[in-house]
Amino acid sequence: MVVGGGAVGASAAYHLAAAGAGRVVLLERAASLGTGSTGRCAGGFRQQFSSRINIELSKASVPMILGFSEEHGVPLDVVQDGYLFVVRSEALWRRFLAAADVQRSMGVAVEVLTPEEAAAAAPGISLDGVTGATLGPQDGIADPSGLTFGYAKAARRAGAEVRVGVEVRAVEVREGVVTGVMTGQGRIEAPVVVNAGGPWAGLLAATAGVTLPLDPIPRQVVVTGPFEGAPARRTLVIDAESSFYFHREGAGVLMGMGGRDERPSFDTSVDEAFVAEELLPTALRVFPPVERASVVHQWCGLYEMTPDRHPVIGEAPGMSGFYLANGFSGHGFQHAPVVGKLLAELIVDGAATTVDVSALGLARFLSGDLVVEAHVV
Repeated sequence: MVVGGGAVGASAAYHLAAAGAGRVVLLERAASLGTGSTGRCAGGFRQQFSSRINIELSKASVPMILGFSEEHGVPLDVVQDGYLFVVRSEALWRRFLAAADVQRSMGVAVEVLTPEEAAAAAPGISLDGVTGATLGPQDGIADPSGLTFGYAKAARRAGAEVRVGVEVRAVEVREGVVTGVMTGQGRIEAPVVVNAGGPWAGLLAATAGVTLPLDPIPRQVVVTGPFEGAPARRTLVIDAESSFYFHREGAGVLMGMGGRDERPSFDTSVDEAFVAEELLPTALRVFPPVERASVVHQWCGLYEMTPDRHPVIGEAPGMSGFYLANGFSGHGFQHAPVVGKLLAELIVDGAATTVDVSALGLARFLSGDLVVEAHVV
C-alpha cells in the first residue's frame, strides 16, 4: 500500500509492482495525481549538493529522469541547460568551493566560474557583489506532472492499482505490526504501508504513533509574461544568499524564493505582501531585465522540511511494515525515481543496494547524527 500520489508515491508504486511485491495499491486523496507539492514545484534536477548522500541520490536519480521516455515509452519534457549558483559573499563562496571539490571527487561535472563567466552563462544577471559562481551543466528541468503520470501508467502496466479520491485517515498498527489503513471509504488490509504523503506525511505518521520531524513550509512562485531580455535558455539561476531562483518559462520566467521568517503552515494561498515586498524586489536586484515583465500567474506550494534538510527513508523504528519516504526539503521530485527504487529494494529484498540510505533513517534525529544540506533552494 502506497499513500500519496505525487512523484515519490507514483515511483514507489511502479518499482514495487515491477519488483514483484505482490498486490500494490496507490491511494491518493485528491481527484487526480500530482496535485500536491509535485504539481507546484519548479521541476529542477541537479547534482550540486553539499552532502555526499544527496549527491549520491542525484547521481542515481538523474539518469533515470533522462532515460525515462526511452525506458517506459512515455514522453517526458526534459531540458539540460544547467543550474547556476551565483554567490555574493566571500564566506559563502568558500563553502561553495568546498562543495564543488566534493562534487568533483564524486564524479559530478561542475564548473567554477568568474563573475564575468557567470554573466555569459546567464545574460542579464546583476554582477553587483558577485564573488563567483558554480555551474552544473548536466543539471536541468523536467516536467513533474509528466514524470508522475508516467510512473502511474508504468505502475498500472506492471499490475498496480491506482486509486484517486480515496483519503487515508489512519495507518492501523497492532502490536508493532502494520495491518492496513482506514480510509474515508472503509478499511483496507495491508501488511506494508509506504508513507509518501509529502507535507502531510507527519499527520499520517502520527496516526501510527510515529513522530516525524517535518514542517510544511509555504513557498511562493511567480510566472511572468514575455519581456525583452528574457533568458534564451532554461538554465535555472539561483542567487545563493537569498535563495531567489528563476528560469525561463514559456516566453517569460518562473521565479521564487524562501522567506526570511518562514513558519510551518498548510496554507497555500498566495502571500501578496511577500511577493510585492520581498520576492519582486529581489528579482529586480538579481535579474534587472525582469522589470519589463508583467506577472501573469502566481501560486504557493509546500516544501516538506526536516531539521537537517535531508529526507527520511526507511522503515519506522520499532515497527514492522511502515515505510517512510518523507521530508525531501525541496528535492522530492528530482529524487523520486531512485527513492521509489530504493523502497522496492528495502521492502522486497530487505536492503537498499542502489544507494546506501542507512544514514537517512528516522533514528538519526534521536541520536543527533545529522549532516545538514546547505544547498537548499
